[in-house]
Amino acid sequence: MNHDLLLLVECCYSSSMKDSHHCIEKAMHHNCPVCFEFLFDTTKDITVLPCGHTIHLGCVREMQQHFQYSCPVCSKSFCDMSRVWEKMDEEVASTPMPEMYQNKKVWILCNDCGETSEVRYHIVAHKCLRCKSYNTRKTQSASCLSRMEEMVE
Repeated sequence: MNHDLLLLVECCYSSSMKDSHHCIEKAMHHNCPVCFEFLFDTTKDITVLPCGHTIHLGCVREMQQHFQYSCPVCSKSFCDMSRVWEKMDEEVASTPMPEMYQNKKVWILCNDCGETSEVRYHIVAHKCLRCKSYNTRKTQSASCLSRMEEMVE
């Protein structure tokens, strides 16, 4: 088997997408993460999310109707969320924390850029220090040393 033919067999998408998507090996050889239909032989329209994961276009639209804007596989945002993050900035700024929580810190993981950082705890949301996304998850509370420093202050 020649090398060009082998590359054709390994390809999941049209060659016109070669330079415009994040490649995930065999991305079409699994089930849609929403409806669980096998994607490789589906007759429905599919889309490739910016993260490289594939999903039925109809399933993405249904997710958007329910205000779900992150990949169901890796949790990265799949559309421009900058206006939402601006609103979140306003919400965080207008929601003062009780005194006992003002210096509390937590460790977060950003689902968009992968950065792990220690940030001030807030009841509304936690913002990534690197990419400014609020698509984050708390991974742990601050270290014991940080808590002891808070108690001494």
